[in-house]
Formats: sequence, C-alpha cells, structure tokens
Amino acid sequence: MSQRQTLPASAEVLLPDGVRLHAETGGDPDAQLTIVLLHGWTLDARSWHRVLTAMDTGARIVAYDARGHGRSDATPLDCATLGQLGDDLRHVLDELVPTGRIVLCGHSMGGMTIMEYAHRHPEHFASRIAGLVLVSTSAEGTSRTHYGLPGPLATLLRLAETTGAGVLARCGARHPHRAVLPVLGPGVRWLLYGDRCDGSDLRLTLSSVGRCSLRSIGGFRTSIGTQQRLETLATLGDVPAAVLVGTHDRLTPPACAEAIADALPGTELTRCPNAGHMLMLERPSEVASALATVTLRAAASTPLHAPGRHSRRTPQQRSPGTAQAA
Repeated sequence: MSQRQTLPASAEVLLPDGVRLHAETGGDPDAQLTIVLLHGWTLDARSWHRVLTAMDTGARIVAYDARGHGRSDATPLDCATLGQLGDDLRHVLDELVPTGRIVLCGHSMGGMTIMEYAHRHPEHFASRIAGLVLVSTSAEGTSRTHYGLPGPLATLLRLAETTGAGVLARCGARHPHRAVLPVLGPGVRWLLYGDRCDGSDLRLTLSSVGRCSLRSIGGFRTSIGTQQRLETLATLGDVPAAVLVGTHDRLTPPACAEAIADALPGTELTRCPNAGHMLMLERPSEVASALATVTLRAAASTPLHAPGRHSRRTPQQRSPGTAQAA
C-alpha cells in the first residue's frame, strides 16, 4: 500500500527570462509516473493540500507556484499571459520531470495553462503527457462567466472587474495590503465557494491572494478572459482525462466543463452538487478520486507518440459517459 502524499522537498526552476519558480515535490521519487499540479489565478500550490491528503496513488508529485504567485518571482507585465504560463510549464516539465509519463492536473488558470501548453507545444505534449485532470476551468475564456447573476448585474460586475484589473496591472510587484484582505473575505467567499466553506479554507485563499502581486492579479485577467482552446482539446486524441465542476461555480459554470468534455476525447465529467469554484478545498476526495482513476488509466495506456495510439479524433468521436458526484 502506498503512502498518503506530502511534498517535503523544495526545488527551484529558473526560466529563460530570469524568473524563478518555487516548486515542491513528494511521493515516490522512483515512480514511473508523475502528477504535476497547477493552481488557479491568485492562488498558489498550497491550494492542493487537501487533495494531497486524500491521494494514495503511489506516483511522484510536483506542485509549483506560477510566476507572479506564491513564492515564485514577480513577472514582467508583458509576460502576464497564459501563453507565457504554457511555455513555463514546458520548462518545469523538462527541469523537474525529465523522464517518465506525466499526468497534468490544473485548477482554473492552471487548467488553462495546460491547454496553452498543448496548443503551443503539441509535440512535447504528445511525447510526455499520459493523462489530464481539469478542475473548475474553461476553454472559452470568460465568455460563459455570469457570476451567478442576472444579465444586467453580471454586465456591471464584469465591467468593474476588468476596469479594476487594468488598474491593478499597472501597480507593479507590490502585494495587497494585509489590512485589506479581511475586508475581501465575504466577497471572496461568495464568488469562489458553494454552500459550504470551511473557515480555514477561506483564510488560505485570502493568504494566497495576499502573496500574489498586484501586477499578476490584474495582468493575467485579459489573457484569461480571451483564451479559446476548444479546438486544441479536440486534437489531443484519446488521452485519459477527467473534468470536474461544481454546480454552483460562479466563475467557470457547468457549461464550461460540458464544453470541454464535448471537445476532449476520453473524458469523464463529474458535477459536484452545491460546490463552487474551489473544488480542491470543497471536494478534495472527488478530485483525488478523479486523479487516481486517470493515473491508473495513464499507467496502462500507450504513449501518444507510439504506433497505434489515436492522435486525433473529432469531438463527436469521444468516448461516451459522464460521472455524477454524490
């Protein structure tokens, strides 16, 4: 029986533009398969701690803080894009996972980073990636984001959000003032969580926001809002995959996950009743279960670049079947 996962070892990845990424590794260092965890916008790798506690896969684990987030270096404003994050992911894989199969698991912006990596580096993706888990994310930018509000109110909130993001993007590498974070609490709880929210989870979320530079909070918003990658997903072949979404997700609602599942062959879709955007904290057992299932399928699958592996299928040809979380 394998051991529950922890991330006891720290590592650094120096990117070509000089930005240093903070990473943590754990699990079996000799495992033939590595799970790489990518966090969401304004968060950091700590957001996976409940999933790590629930996991029992026997795989090696790598989690890292994206540029401008957590303990990683600040990013230049012109590099606060999903395209840059996709390039960063390739460098992380080359540096920290030079051999063996890989399962990528991304939440929100992390899922969009995976899609951008697949789009910008398709051959690298095909040669290395054996499985995908996409959590509370979108392949259509924010086109389906209505914040759970009626149309006129959603329009006003979107305008306020995008305007505020533009201002913050020009504020440099400074961080939100500590005194502001508690004031944000009620709004963050409403926007990101469903029916239930543990106080420690909300504090962790606010702490992550506090570690994120104002430039990153504002700068990534444009790229996140405009990304369109459904066509990229449709080219990925029958890579084992899972998509999870909360039924009360106000940022990436179920329609986002359904569109991904329609485009991505071989996908299991899980809807988590009454959960919001933060499934790693709200429903860690469901996320860990999806990771375990994809990991087992990935370990038994043929690498994408090998003869006989289907490398391209249309959305209509994807494997049928969805799963409903209890």
